Amino acid sequence: MGPRRNFKTIPELFRILVDEYGKNNPKPMLSHKVDNTYVNISYQQFKEDVELAAHGLLSLEIKEGDKVILIAENRPEWMMLDFAILGIGAINVPLYTSLTPADIKFIVNNSGAKMVIVSNKVLLSKFLRVREECPEVENIVVINDKDFDSSVPELHSLTSLMERGEDHYKFNPGLFTELNEKVKPYDICTIIYTSGTTGEPKGVLLTHENIVSNVLSSLECLEVTHNDVFLSFLPLCNIFERMAGFYLALATGSHVAFAVSIETVPQNMVEVKPTLMTAVPRLFERFHAKVIKTVESGPEKKQKIFRWGVDIGKKYAAAKKSGKVPIGLKAKFKVADTLVLKKIRERTGGRLRFFVSGGAALPKHLGEFFEALGILILEGYGLTESSPVIAVNRLEAYKFGSVGKIIPGVQVKIAKEHPDDQDGEILAKGPNIMQGYYKLPEETALTVKDGWLYTGDIGFIDSDGFLMITDRKKNLFKTSGGKYVAPTPIENLFLMNKYIEQFVLIGDKKTFLSALIVPDFENLKEYAQAEKVDFVDMADLVKKKEVIKLFEQEIVKTQKTLANYEKVRKFALMEKPFTIEDGEMTPSLKIKRKVVEKKYAGEIERMYA
Repeated sequence: MGPRRNFKTIPELFRILVDEYGKNNPKPMLSHKVDNTYVNISYQQFKEDVELAAHGLLSLEIKEGDKVILIAENRPEWMMLDFAILGIGAINVPLYTSLTPADIKFIVNNSGAKMVIVSNKVLLSKFLRVREECPEVENIVVINDKDFDSSVPELHSLTSLMERGEDHYKFNPGLFTELNEKVKPYDICTIIYTSGTTGEPKGVLLTHENIVSNVLSSLECLEVTHNDVFLSFLPLCNIFERMAGFYLALATGSHVAFAVSIETVPQNMVEVKPTLMTAVPRLFERFHAKVIKTVESGPEKKQKIFRWGVDIGKKYAAAKKSGKVPIGLKAKFKVADTLVLKKIRERTGGRLRFFVSGGAALPKHLGEFFEALGILILEGYGLTESSPVIAVNRLEAYKFGSVGKIIPGVQVKIAKEHPDDQDGEILAKGPNIMQGYYKLPEETALTVKDGWLYTGDIGFIDSDGFLMITDRKKNLFKTSGGKYVAPTPIENLFLMNKYIEQFVLIGDKKTFLSALIVPDFENLKEYAQAEKVDFVDMADLVKKKEVIKLFEQEIVKTQKTLANYEKVRKFALMEKPFTIEDGEMTPSLKIKRKVVEKKYAGEIERMYA
């Protein structure tokens, strides 16, 4: 049996976990890698750490309603500090580790944070660069003891914070429990700054009720139990991972293991053998590309067996969905599973029941490929402003290409511009909708009207009740010929090509569509070597006539299914990828179109010259 699920605040979830469910539970709560080995953390150990950290915060005069900035990678201390901050009625303001010092300064000052917690010396030095311009910050904490710097007077190591907490606890033993119980569902739990693809970050105000309602509604849609093992790697500062991979996972009594980094996920999957994971389409694309590359480098006979195995897997999945699996197909599937599918599944640890995918559209072919392997990807949809889930596919009701059905307790309506339109802006209403943007009443009034969140996404609900997303409203553009274009589905089509890493469609008020293309340099180098194309560096390689010809052919091949007005007529090959550091991408890896279009205006003009 898992923990009871009638909690109303995050501190109440913590109490249920450590005082009821975990009290005499020998099962570990969390695990993380220490010196190349996974080490477990018990419920009891976690409880003690949270209480000491909370008392440490209280000893530094952090009180109800105060904001605490947390900048750290996924690790047990992230969860421990989150429960400590929320448990005393304070507000966690978590940030991406990839943010620039200027962004950190803006958020620290905008939120009015009294304390900044960082995990290591890299993040500490980032903050210290802007420290003098953040007058409200009274204390800084560094999680890694070895990164403590005694020359910074207001700096504490996590160990010294816990030691302060121990002293504070002796004189106030019941205080943490008392403060836990004082936290109300309508209190602000967190401020999450959305990077956005334009302008300054906006602080989304979410209450305990906002997040808890989303946890409980999501649990009605997803079969998660105390026997499940999650592998956490998406940033916990993102509400998707925080809600699904943290609160939801722990609310079911699941075990959570941490990946060392995004790069080590494939290795950590084999070590941890997770049964569930939250992920983004990029992970599936990489996994699929790696499998295909391995197969293509092998003998033709093995390639044929692989194609046959996946084909049988797809037929078997389709038959199973319809409820009728012919005996002959069952027998073939058994062979296909032994020869092909099981071997690929083992790369994920061999126990995965399903993934929950969010953050970007899942290409249909990836959903079908993983389904053939026997691992479902359940795509969901939501925004930071909706805590985040609005819709999700279920094990018993899923449709690739859709983001699933609306979750319980949430209403959705489609605001069409004209009655005859198939799609329109998606509006959502429910207990999960944010309180507003911090200190931005006008922005809030434009985004939430009469309780309805105007998502800025265009979509429709199909005849089976599945929500389909067309694109972001602000991404849509009109060619000079008057044709409306939704760029994201076209870009996703091109991103399936093995030679393309990033793709930005251009065409607003233009006579035809063009594209800025970042090649997949690894695959492109292999092509150049095979075709004996000499090059000095990447900048030189993308100018080679053989490479330009290759991309011309690949574009023609990829866009066969597109309407004429959706076809790319010209393109420019980029010498290096778009990055967060260069300001071309958000921390959640979305391309900032306006920035890219402005920065590469010269390349764009040449395509239309």
